[in-house]
Amino acid sequence: MDWTAYHRAIEELAAVVHASGWKFDQILCLARGGLRPGDVLSRIFDVPLAILSTSSYQANAGTEQGELDIAATITLARGTLGGRILLVDDLVDSGVTLQRVQAHLSQTHPAVTEIRSAVIWYKQCSVLKPDYYLHHLPENPWIHQPFEQYDGLRAEQLGAWLKNAGSTTD
Repeated sequence: MDWTAYHRAIEELAAVVHASGWKFDQILCLARGGLRPGDVLSRIFDVPLAILSTSSYQANAGTEQGELDIAATITLARGTLGGRILLVDDLVDSGVTLQRVQAHLSQTHPAVTEIRSAVIWYKQCSVLKPDYYLHHLPENPWIHQPFEQYDGLRAEQLGAWLKNAGSTTD
């Protein structure tokens, strides 16, 4: 998937959420994969964006799932997390991240009254079905997202990369 198709998928996900008629107060995106979708949805729906860092894909250049880490704090520009929250990530793979984050929010943020989730891709193998999704993937494929090109790239390689492959990408 290239950047153009990726951004189009985010816009189409926004249309799915809008068509539901559900009104929410804030977006909480899961970093890193949910940062771009969360940012775009926050702008389209004109609601505040909060960020929670989570990580489970750390080994083998981000292709191997390990133990889930959830940050101790949520970043917001103003106020606190509360009300109706749209929890945004790029995809739901095993479903463990969304499941554990929802439980975490219920335990640590009593001002949150409702949580719904939105992802671009929902894999069949997930233990949790998101409330909103763009693509259901019954075959559970690996999604090659445009930002994966950076997973194995290191700063000392940047000059050569920009001269070669990097200068031909969108």
